[in-house]
Amino acid sequence: MHVLLTGATGFVGSRVLPALLGAGHRVTALVRSGATADAVSAAGATPVLGDITDVPWLTEQLRGVDGAVHTASPGDASSADFDRAVVSAVTAAFTGTGKPHVHTGGVWVWGAGDDLTEDGPFAAPALTAWREEVEALALGVEGARVAVVAPGIVHGHGQGIPNLLVQAPRTASGALTLVGDGTQHWTTVHADDLADLYLRVLERGRHGAYYLGVSGQNPTVRELGEAASRAAGAGGAVEPESPEATRARLGAPFADALLLDQQAGGARARTELGWAPSGPSLVEELETGSYAPRA
Repeated sequence: MHVLLTGATGFVGSRVLPALLGAGHRVTALVRSGATADAVSAAGATPVLGDITDVPWLTEQLRGVDGAVHTASPGDASSADFDRAVVSAVTAAFTGTGKPHVHTGGVWVWGAGDDLTEDGPFAAPALTAWREEVEALALGVEGARVAVVAPGIVHGHGQGIPNLLVQAPRTASGALTLVGDGTQHWTTVHADDLADLYLRVLERGRHGAYYLGVSGQNPTVRELGEAASRAAGAGGAVEPESPEATRARLGAPFADALLLDQQAGGARARTELGWAPSGPSLVEELETGSYAPRA
């Protein structure tokens, strides 16, 4: 299959790219600079320079491929318009073709809960409240095969949100400051396992379906902080933080998402697609893996 990939040099997309190539797919990667073009070319993809938010241009790119995977995100206030542009192009190019498109969502849209599933009601924090409308448009493209992968906290390769714990402020005694009081759970997934899920959804995902990209490991933030503390030589010492202090430190919209207490198992991907995540847990990664200090 000839696949159009966005975000090929990002944290998630850079793991999806080798997964696609390893499965024998041909990949065209949309990039915005010569440096990123060189990177994806070296990885085995064909780069195309352009602006993803240019809907007519993106529509033409999509018409020339067999399927698409969208992992790019500006991660700022423009995210809603960015994804809306992608969905508009997918609608124009893929309607009535039967072609697959994998769109990236996120587990935060379900809000707090100790057994979140794809069929549960949305209760998104302000940071991701825009997703429901945009993703409904994507899943409603007629005559195509569109699905949304909704990852948890992605970890691995020393990248992503877990660095907030590693780089957290220290108290005078050396304790690491937690995000909130640390009692909240985070849903987690290793980046390599997540890349395998994208591949499976592209190849066999069901039209109109959400797939939670979560490992089933839902540690508390305190457990994660203690692991990072041990790795830093602080003996597991951590210091809780009030929600107000966390909002002041990290910004209210982002902090409110990180303060959500979420647990999920991701059974749909296992049952429908045979997905079997096997990467190291985030606790292991923080204490002895890719986030641990190197001697």
